[in-house]
Amino acid sequence: MILGIGVDICEVNRFNRLSEDERFLKRVFSEDEIAYCEKFKNKAECFAARFAAKEAFIKALGTGLSKGIVLKEIEVKKEKSGKPVLKISGSTLETFKSLKGNEILLSISHEKTIATAFVIITKGQK
Repeated sequence: MILGIGVDICEVNRFNRLSEDERFLKRVFSEDEIAYCEKFKNKAECFAARFAAKEAFIKALGTGLSKGIVLKEIEVKKEKSGKPVLKISGSTLETFKSLKGNEILLSISHEKTIATAFVIITKGQK
């Protein structure tokens, strides 16, 4: 059963400036996400895509930035195959569990000017 779906789109240009703001990066992204994005020539695309994924997750969960949801606790990782996945922790994970969240499905994409993400959260037992 689907708990929720969420989609978000970000302008990469917005992250050209934000990717240089250390305070913003440390508030929104994990150390691993920052290190990963810093490796790329156009790191703004990478940060924008990850931000879109976090926003899409929050929309799919239906809570907004309340009930213990912390952007930094929503982390975009890659499996060995390259498939993007969301790993959640802390109070965000507790909220996810309290809503009976089961699986998080993520798709992200980015081009020179736009980054987008789509999330489906399933509900129920594993």
